Formats: sequence, structure tokens, C-alpha cells
Amino acid sequence: MKRHQPKNPSIGNLDPQVEAFLEMMAAERGASANTLEAYQNDLSALNAYLTARGKPFRTAQTKDLRQYLIGLSKAKLGARSTARRLSSARQFFQFLYREGLRADDPASGLDRPRLPQPLPKYLTEHEVDRLLGAARATTGPEGARGLALLELLYASGLRVSELVALPIAAARNPSMLIVRGKGSKERMVPVGEAAQAALKKYVAVREQFLPKKKSNSPWMFPSLGTSGHLTRDGFAKMLKEMAIAAGLIPSRVSPHVLRHSFATHLLSHGADLRTLQQLLGHSDISTTQIYTHVLDERLKKLVRNHHPLAGFKL
Repeated sequence: MKRHQPKNPSIGNLDPQVEAFLEMMAAERGASANTLEAYQNDLSALNAYLTARGKPFRTAQTKDLRQYLIGLSKAKLGARSTARRLSSARQFFQFLYREGLRADDPASGLDRPRLPQPLPKYLTEHEVDRLLGAARATTGPEGARGLALLELLYASGLRVSELVALPIAAARNPSMLIVRGKGSKERMVPVGEAAQAALKKYVAVREQFLPKKKSNSPWMFPSLGTSGHLTRDGFAKMLKEMAIAAGLIPSRVSPHVLRHSFATHLLSHGADLRTLQQLLGHSDISTTQIYTHVLDERLKKLVRNHHPLAGFKL
């Protein structure tokens, strides 16, 4: 098996156990390069804290980790970032304990920070229509590509990493995409006629985006970058430009906001959480439950419109 090579040299020199942990996350759990890099950064930050206090990383105790979390709180690090760093530490020390490299798990007794539960940000259906209208008004190959990306994202709710890394083979049956998501898990996502039509128009001009001296590419949306396909940042920039053209505030528009919009609009038109869970590729229904605000409003509307005592307020 090819060993994972950390991007951060300090992690590679830190401890072979850290490298073994990263290898396990990549090989057994299918962690992406971005996820592995996040673990590296989190463990590097923890090591820097412990080293500054003369504490060996591999022999850290619960009190040391608790002091680290207190320090993060005093430094005004957000609850979500703190929770992520704690999660990295938990998984690392669980790995050491499970592999018999430690006799105990010092992170098991730490309390998770209480996270806020903000409602997902999304666009209204009218705003999405304006965005699509702006994309359709853009001519030429760039316009065809932008419209295909936007139509596909809104029609399927794909993660941006899944969208930009679609293989060209997906064009063979655009009505049903086979998507490789987190943990290399595959799922099938149906696509509507508007997105299929946009994709067909784009494929007809796709060769203009192929790198020079290359007659083909395995990617649906090829580019000159090292990945060989359009990057997440590249698509996000395209969305901002579409937002400006549509008269929307650019900061309100992102690939993830479009994914939330897909989910919110689907639920508001009668879909159930289990179906949405499958379409979004969530492994746990609790992740999908952030959209229950839509269901709550739909139930209220149902009672207001159909209950014989609809005059009372909810």
C-alpha cells in the first residue's frame, strides 16, 4: 500500500504514529486529501501546544488535552473549529488505544463543545431562477459550461467536490448520475430534463476546454490545473460572477448554498427526509435533519389550509 505523505513536514517528523493514523484514515475510511490535511493541521496545532509546555505528544494526559481546549476557548476560537480539533484528537488517541500503542485513551473523557444549530443558508426559488437566467444569458462555450454546472448542481444537490470531479462517462446516461461521495461510497442521483439539456449543449463544446496537446480527458469539466478538472474555487468564482449578473449579493451565493437550496426546495414540495438523505449522500439521518425547519413550516401550512379550526394561530 502506498504510504500517505503528509503535506506538513512537521507532522511527518513528529511521530510515526501520526503517519500511521493518517494512513489508516486514508486506507480504511477513504478519507479525502482535504480531510487528511485537516487532521494534519489539527494534530500539528495540538503538538505545538504540548511541545511548548514540555509535554511529549504521545504521552499526553486528559488534563493536558483539557488545558489545550481551555486555551482554545480563551483564544476565542469558534465552537465549530474547537469541536473539529477535539474530533481529530479523539480519533487519533482512539487509534493508538485500539492498536495497543497506548494503555488508555486520554481524549475519551473530554466534553464536546456545545455547537450552535444555525439554519442552513439558501436562496429562494425566485433567486435561483434569476441565477439560472443570468447563466442562460451568457453566450459561447463559457456560458454553456457555466449553465451546465449550475443546472446540474441545483438539479442534483451534489457536493461541489462531486460536481467538478464528475467523469465524462456520466454523459452517457445524464438522467441518472452515479456519484462517488465521501468515503468512496457510490449513490445514484436522478437529474431533470433542464439539466440534461444543458449538459448536452455543454458536451458539444467541451473539447474547447481540453488542455492543449490533449485530445481527451476523463473529466466532465477538464481544466489546465494539476487535478485535471475544474477546481472548487474555480466554480465558486464562476458562481459569484453569475450572482452579480443576476443582481444578487455575491456573498450569499456559493456551491454549498445551492446544495442547501436544492434540499430546502425539494422538501417544501413534498419530499421526505429519508429520500433527501439518500440524494445528498448523508450517512446519518441526523445530518439531514438540519432541514426540518422546512417540514415544520409545511406542516403549519397544511393545518392552516385544511383543518376545520384553521382560524387559530400557530
